[in-house]
Amino acid sequence: MRSIVVRYRTRAEQSDANDALVRAVFDELATGRHAGFRYACFRAGDEFVHLAVVDDSGVNPLAELASFATFQAGLGARCVTPPVVSDAALVGSYHCNDPR
Repeated sequence: MRSIVVRYRTRAEQSDANDALVRAVFDELATGRHAGFRYACFRAGDEFVHLAVVDDSGVNPLAELASFATFQAGLGARCVTPPVVSDAALVGSYHCNDPR
């Protein structure tokens, strides 16, 4: 399994637009089944953190989504701090996959 974390900060006037583009990605993801793939995005003000977990098959459906291509197309212009991509290792989790 591979875990990828992407962090960046958007321009204040672009944060809501970025948020809407991210939500469009989730809307498109919801229309299909993507076994072995988990994805989350967190927003704190103008800062965004994305977490993608891909199983050992290595299939990342984001690359095939039109909404993700649209999101990526203008990301650099929306950012104050450019995206930093890091591989991550799970240290611990408390009900992160549990909808309670």
